[in-house]
Amino acid sequence: MLLIVLVAVNLRPAISAVGPVLTEIQDAFHLSGTAAGALTTLPLAFFGSYGLVAPFLRRPPRSETLLVAAMALLITGLLLRLLDAPFPLFAGSLVAGIAISIGNIAMPAIIKRDHPTSITTVTAVYTLAVSGGASISSGLAVPAEDAFGSSWRLPLGLLAVPAAIAGLIWLPKAVRASRAARSAPSAPPPRGAARLVWRTGLAWQVTVFMGLQSLLAYVVLGWLPTICQDRGMSDTAAGYVLALTAAIQAVGSLGVPILARRMRDQRPLVTLTCTLCAIGFAGTAWAPIATVWLWAIVLGVGQGLGFATALSFIGLRAHDAGVAAQLSGMAQGVGYIIAALGPLAIGALHDATGGWTVPMIAVLAVCGALAVPGLPAGRLRALGSPPPIPAPEVNAAN
Repeated sequence: MLLIVLVAVNLRPAISAVGPVLTEIQDAFHLSGTAAGALTTLPLAFFGSYGLVAPFLRRPPRSETLLVAAMALLITGLLLRLLDAPFPLFAGSLVAGIAISIGNIAMPAIIKRDHPTSITTVTAVYTLAVSGGASISSGLAVPAEDAFGSSWRLPLGLLAVPAAIAGLIWLPKAVRASRAARSAPSAPPPRGAARLVWRTGLAWQVTVFMGLQSLLAYVVLGWLPTICQDRGMSDTAAGYVLALTAAIQAVGSLGVPILARRMRDQRPLVTLTCTLCAIGFAGTAWAPIATVWLWAIVLGVGQGLGFATALSFIGLRAHDAGVAAQLSGMAQGVGYIIAALGPLAIGALHDATGGWTVPMIAVLAVCGALAVPGLPAGRLRALGSPPPIPAPEVNAAN
């Protein structure tokens, strides 16, 4: 599980660390609000890109090899966007998004394969690590910049260090897995499972729920610090608000296996996610600015519940690891394309209206729409035939 955590902490900082320094980046390159939103939109648009391709590869790489390649690509993207020109700034963001997509897609299938009796618990730990990486990177971006008297390039460049550590630790396992693959090549992916997933309403419900809750999350990562700054907070304090929201997401994530044991299915988790996210966004946008810390906590809990629930759906609704791999690819491949619209649309609405009222009303509408795919996705059923026999914890979670 530790190896999963080492990769997970690198899967969001490339996005979350941008928010606190986004105003500086806009000023440095004279970017509009829409163009600035594209800095988070580009990686998001490719967050699930590998998942759209992987299920149809004749001989997909081993998971260990994928994760080492992901970390190498991530380092490349992080360093590329430090160059003093707009093109590498956006190109690096795109490369980082592709790198993150490999880890995003591989992890749920690995969890299903290696931890079939503890899906919700391992998923909660995984999401805790993802949220923790986002929280630390967003909270330290401006303080690190100030401490060294540097520019926004320093905190963004330092993100390559943990990615390199994770890649080096996974490298020996990748080498052993590659040797094992040569002696016993993996079978081609089952085409029937791909057809089953892409043609099933349940799979689309899981996918749209994944996309909409991710859209809300990346609106927070991309624009929450800017909203707070426009309401009068300092750059440092605004970064801390984002860090608090990301940190509290861990509480929501860890709450999923605890709450799920007391519920017949996951529909109450979906309802709670929609409600808390709506309250958190409304409070952040319109309540007195002194109370923003409270609304950041509410928003963080809601988004933590939503993220862990969405990832758990992949394992809980799949009959086996093969179906889980297909569902993971579809849910995250299509879902993150949906999510990518969030920061871009909010930036465009802000440019068009000159304020945050209309963008926040749109965000609240998404919070309500989240229940449409989420409630049917939360019902007790599974993709695949025959119906799966629930493992102890999965059964408890249902």
